[in-house]
Amino acid sequence: MAHDHHAPTGHGHAHTHGHGHGHGHQTDVDWAEMGPVLESQAELLAPVYREVMGWLAEETPEPGLIVDAGSGPGVVACLFAEEFPGARVTAVDGSAPLLERARDRAARLGVDGRFSTVTGELPDALDELEFPADLLWVSRTLHHLGDQRAGLAAFAERLAPGGTLALLEGGLPARYLPRDIGIGRPGLQSRLDAAGEEWFSRMRAELPGAVAEPEDWPALLTSAGLKPTRTRTFLLDLPAPAGAAARDYAAAYFTRLRDGLGDALDADDRATLDRLLDPADPESVYHRSDLFALDAYTVHTAARPR
Repeated sequence: MAHDHHAPTGHGHAHTHGHGHGHGHQTDVDWAEMGPVLESQAELLAPVYREVMGWLAEETPEPGLIVDAGSGPGVVACLFAEEFPGARVTAVDGSAPLLERARDRAARLGVDGRFSTVTGELPDALDELEFPADLLWVSRTLHHLGDQRAGLAAFAERLAPGGTLALLEGGLPARYLPRDIGIGRPGLQSRLDAAGEEWFSRMRAELPGAVAEPEDWPALLTSAGLKPTRTRTFLLDLPAPAGAAARDYAAAYFTRLRDGLGDALDADDRATLDRLLDPADPESVYHRSDLFALDAYTVHTAARPR
């Protein structure tokens, strides 16, 4: 989240998780302005991330160094510092303004003595690490690298012997509304999913050095010289009627789709999105009683042989 705002949608997911910012092909985003938005969205997901970290602790109970590759404003990196009090945590990202927010957050939480940052593009920025990582967290970052197989190999090289790479990719399309919402044609989100998948395929194809790869993540982890260990999917489940934070989260999702998919949406669906995003409209996401948030995040782990 792991999460980001590079894309209107990302292979079944809106990028709203505050991750995936260490990528040089996105140059038109004002990260200083986006920082507070990314933070609030990642904070909504904090219970999910804490559940993930509890699961990771079963495999890596006492990591010395945790690296968050593509950390964004550092919400998740700081959660790692809180959940693993004996670990040092390094946040790596291509955006200096977001890393400044990460350092400020670490200071507010009192974990700054164990917290550091590295500014640079992935995966090369990991060369600046003083020590190899015992736990390397890569959340919705890999698919922004043209050659994902080479990217995983580069991540694997930065692991200590016996260290764990935790890769968050995949999951299921997010859902915020029922199939029939009483305005526009039923099935809006399914059509948005289809348009988003086409966008994602074009985005991948246009990346520098793009290589098409079947998304068999355990097989790709194996090709990087790692031993896949576990896979688990975690849910964000905020039932209707959603609270204010979830409504803002949904509004960001639909705004990005409306603005990013352009002509891929027909006039009726664009008009429906306009109504969903109009705070003055009682049918908007800000007022609807049927708004919820249901999202799935799949994490794959693999270990570097000792």
